[in-house]
Amino acid sequence: MAGVDIGYRIDTACAAVVVMSLTDLTILEEALAAKPVQFPYVPGLLSFREGPVIVDALSKLKTAPDLLMIDGHGIAHPRRFGAASHIGVLLDMPSIGCAKTRLVGDYEPPQRCAGSTSLLTDAEETIGAVVRTRTGVKPVFVSIGHLMDLNDSIRVILKSCCGYRLPEPLRRADHLSRRQI
Repeated sequence: MAGVDIGYRIDTACAAVVVMSLTDLTILEEALAAKPVQFPYVPGLLSFREGPVIVDALSKLKTAPDLLMIDGHGIAHPRRFGAASHIGVLLDMPSIGCAKTRLVGDYEPPQRCAGSTSLLTDAEETIGAVVRTRTGVKPVFVSIGHLMDLNDSIRVILKSCCGYRLPEPLRRADHLSRRQI
């Protein structure tokens, strides 16, 4: 699986991709890309701003991932098509959105223990899950990107956590993008 995160340095978007084995969370490969930002910041349309540099970073991989885990939303989005969905559809790859904040929807907080979940809904539609990855820590917001179902998405997120709030592929990609900036 590949964790994907974006950072910004003035008008340059920096994408980091970290490919890891889901079985033991070993890093298999890392890739970086940087591009001048070509699309303005428009809430809800970040995939148009970030997509080109993500695709560029993914194209540098020698190890093709089986799954993309993107720091952002999938269908838990006002248009039901966030960055995780956009990139997944564009590349025809299974993808999951895992965000630190809620963009849309309502939920009851999950229990305080790690592994607890609650549904994220909008207009009576289930659009994702609120997942507690670490006991007593703020949950993350998980949603289907492309070619995945919600239960498998939650399972992958929880399996890829190892003591931190963020799943390890996203945590590593975040650190890598920050180092690049």
